[in-house]
Amino acid sequence: MSQNKTVYLDHNATTPLHPEVKEAMQKALNMYGNPSSLYDLGRKARNQIEDARGEVAAFLGAKPDEIIFTGSGTEANNTVLSLVKNELITSVIEHPAILEPAEYLQKQGRKVTFLKVDRYGKVDIEQLQKTISDKTDLVSIIMANNEIGTIQDIKTIADITHQHGALLHTDAVQAVGKIPINVEDLGIDFLTLSGHKIYGPKGIGALYIKSNTPFKPFILGGHQEKNRRAGTENTLAIIGLGKTITMRAREMTEEHKRLLALKTMLKQGIKENISDVQFNGHPIDSLANTLNVSFAGAEGESILLYLDLEGIAVSTGSACASGSLDPSQVLLTTGTSAEYAHGSIRITLGRENTKKDISYTLEILPKVIKKVRDLSTVYKG
Repeated sequence: MSQNKTVYLDHNATTPLHPEVKEAMQKALNMYGNPSSLYDLGRKARNQIEDARGEVAAFLGAKPDEIIFTGSGTEANNTVLSLVKNELITSVIEHPAILEPAEYLQKQGRKVTFLKVDRYGKVDIEQLQKTISDKTDLVSIIMANNEIGTIQDIKTIADITHQHGALLHTDAVQAVGKIPINVEDLGIDFLTLSGHKIYGPKGIGALYIKSNTPFKPFILGGHQEKNRRAGTENTLAIIGLGKTITMRAREMTEEHKRLLALKTMLKQGIKENISDVQFNGHPIDSLANTLNVSFAGAEGESILLYLDLEGIAVSTGSACASGSLDPSQVLLTTGTSAEYAHGSIRITLGRENTKKDISYTLEILPKVIKKVRDLSTVYKG
């Protein structure tokens, strides 16, 4: 590495703990009482859990008893999809935590439809209208895509879903804490969120379940979470999630403006200094912190490794799909060519990033792209 500088630009993969979240969790380290116990130690733990539940509910415009805590966003997604008896409609641009359970349901004999998307990653609403029927149990559409940042029109999708008597689930792991969400206004029946994407601890998620919505637990073996999710509650992580949501409520609006300015600066700098590039995702309806860009004649993995040598951390796509050298399936579904899909990186900004970080990235990135392209046997630019 040329210097000791570290620029972390992979916040959609995971985020550092917010200092106030860390402090809240440290204070709770000695809280060992079982929340189900009736004596004082248990009641204190229970009170902390219910306080956190209230914070999450208020942030989403929900009621506290509509929130259950899970071990992750992935668990929450699997829980909802396990409710499908007949038909599921989802999209080709979902996170693997939806796509893989959907494929499992197919193998079990359920009918599953994967909606197509346009070149910006927007779900085909007309296909949804043609496909949905009175036999459809659930429509599950990601609110904001983890790779390209495109935000879906969940309210319209919910209206269509409910016209046919089906339920709507949205994987909002990348959206919660980044854009305003009110589950009542949007017409959502189930919503998934995760702590570690918004400066909270890993190993904790939450699931919103609209009151009176049909539900059965995915994990059995205990009465916890009002018989909706068995297992002794992870008190420490739940306290951390509650504090995380508190901080999101305070900081989200200003952070959105600041990150959008940094993203604009980064995008303009790439345009001006590097040729043969393609920006992926919707130009407007996109997360303020997410920029996915493809470079012709440059492998994404090579770009990532050379940037890492300079202290810059980015991703080639979803962290849950890393380990595969295949081009991003999300990009291919938007019609991106295999060459550009192979040459894509995902840059995702966070609360600690500064203009200096962007300037440094714009200093290093053009050199890296030139180096990678010089080594390429196919690039003719």
